[in-house]
Amino acid sequence: MTAQADRDATAGEGAVTTVTETLRSDPIVRISVVILCAIALTAALDIGQVIFAPVCLSIVVGTIFVPPVERLSRLGVPDWLSAGGMVLLFIVFILTAGAAFIVPLSDWLDRLPLIWSRLQAQLISWQGFFSSVASLQEDLRNAVGQNGGMQVSVEDNSAVESVFYFAPAFMAQVILFLASLYFFLLTGPHLRRAALQLSSDGEGRRCILTAFRTIESRLSTYLISISLINAGLGAAVALVMWLLGVPSPLLWGMMAGVLNYVVYIGPALMVLMMCAVGLATGNTPLAILTPPLVYLALNLIEAQFVTPTVLGRTMTLNPFLVFLAIAFWIWLWGPVGGFVAVPLLLVVGTVLEIVNDPTDAALPVSSRPVTGFRS
Repeated sequence: MTAQADRDATAGEGAVTTVTETLRSDPIVRISVVILCAIALTAALDIGQVIFAPVCLSIVVGTIFVPPVERLSRLGVPDWLSAGGMVLLFIVFILTAGAAFIVPLSDWLDRLPLIWSRLQAQLISWQGFFSSVASLQEDLRNAVGQNGGMQVSVEDNSAVESVFYFAPAFMAQVILFLASLYFFLLTGPHLRRAALQLSSDGEGRRCILTAFRTIESRLSTYLISISLINAGLGAAVALVMWLLGVPSPLLWGMMAGVLNYVVYIGPALMVLMMCAVGLATGNTPLAILTPPLVYLALNLIEAQFVTPTVLGRTMTLNPFLVFLAIAFWIWLWGPVGGFVAVPLLLVVGTVLEIVNDPTDAALPVSSRPVTGFRS
């Protein structure tokens, strides 16, 4: 029995050695394994969205509160009290912001019929163009042998049923997010010490500790800086809209600040909203186009001058990689994915930097650029 077990163990070690040598020697095998792992990871993140999305969001948001929690701990405040206080502060902030949104937003929802009627009036001048497009579409259908009919299926699901279906899942995700945020702030130092136990040598522990410190520093710096920039952009948009006489200027300033967290897509949605505002308040083409053009000018100043100046080159990411990351995470997790896309890209860039060049791990955090993701 013992001899058979030894032979089985030897055979197992030989198989593992063969697989390892194959992975090291054959680049096609390595690439195939990486692709399969990426597909499996994407499928797991998609299937477990209900759990993974709020937990990931809590970790990203929690990095903002890590420095004040650590300062309170050094002052002798119990960890559970400082973590709970930060979570409570976050809840109060979200509720206050939500209350500021509700009243003016409901007023603008009542104006949707007016906006739609004015949009139809503006589209009358484009009637000839649309008729030409429709005629070309009909010719193409006839050329490929398809009829022009369109089948529309209507499902018998009311809005009330949808609310009853999605409300419990949404509340469960909110509770999971708040609980994850609390325990992340409470057990942050313990998680760091547990990660240090993964390596037995001093060099490995130093790299792990540096990775934790660098990621926390960069994420907190990025999120705090972006929050201040977005607040400044929101204040500027609100002020300009007030000067232009646009109703509810505070609402549009808050919308501009919130949507600016989702790079590219958020500003694009804001431009569409400003076009709707122009249609609701303007009577001439110039008056209709003034709100979106003014917002585009302010967003251009923020994106091209303010943000690079505040964040500096150490936080500058490749725009193409940023766009791909945002597209991927929004496709995977929706709005939550759009918020965490850039922070996760920053984390991946930091890890790759430390793994590829461990000699730079001893440098100060502020002097290490994200080399693999710079533009």
